[in-house]
Amino acid sequence: MIEVNFQLKGSAVTVVVLAITRYQPESLGVQLQEKIDQAPQFFENSPVLINLDRLENPEDLPSIQELLHICRQLELQPLGFSGVPEVLLPSVQATGLAILPTPNERALKLPQKAPDVQVETVVERVVETVVEERLVQRQSRVITRPVRSGQQIYAEGADLIVLAQVSEGAEVLADGHIHVYGTLRGRALAGVKGDESARIFCQQLEAELVSIAGNFVLQDSLPKALLKKPAQVSLSGDKVTVEALVNH
Repeated sequence: MIEVNFQLKGSAVTVVVLAITRYQPESLGVQLQEKIDQAPQFFENSPVLINLDRLENPEDLPSIQELLHICRQLELQPLGFSGVPEVLLPSVQATGLAILPTPNERALKLPQKAPDVQVETVVERVVETVVEERLVQRQSRVITRPVRSGQQIYAEGADLIVLAQVSEGAEVLADGHIHVYGTLRGRALAGVKGDESARIFCQQLEAELVSIAGNFVLQDSLPKALLKKPAQVSLSGDKVTVEALVNH
């Protein structure tokens, strides 16, 4: 009898998304280095997903390999691309790296041809159905013990509630909101599948990193007035907002 040589498992992995909006090799390298210098341990050998859907004039990008080289020189490890414009698809495919869909590409597709009034009716019904499903399916995963350094807790399709502290070097992730009823010292990533309405709540903010739907803020950029105090983290546009958590 032949023994099985492997197991296939799903896993949640923290990935830095590098969204390229303008490609200027010299300034890109300098700006990336400045960002890395803010938290060198976080970025060292960090897996990176390169997003290209906001890239200006993608046809003018001289070389995908040059972009990968810049990342690797800075000890970032590109694992794939998302939002790839059609004009760049052949060169991206030639790298052998993964091509992942953006959240918009996974969105529900509505019927293309129909009278105006009927289209409006269909859109309203689809939106109502999606909202109802999210309200029904959103569950909570509750953790009663401290999350220690090196541990990772992921609430897939749910909110995450931690009734103790999250230690430095630990990581908590959720598709929905994150509630920490203790000190948050590690990394907290809410809305990891793109839910921009997700929030992070904690009783004492000392986080290494907080992230909403892929938009993150490092500890050095957190408001000094809110450190070691109750706080909430949300997303406004593409900007992560950190505010005091006020009890009414």
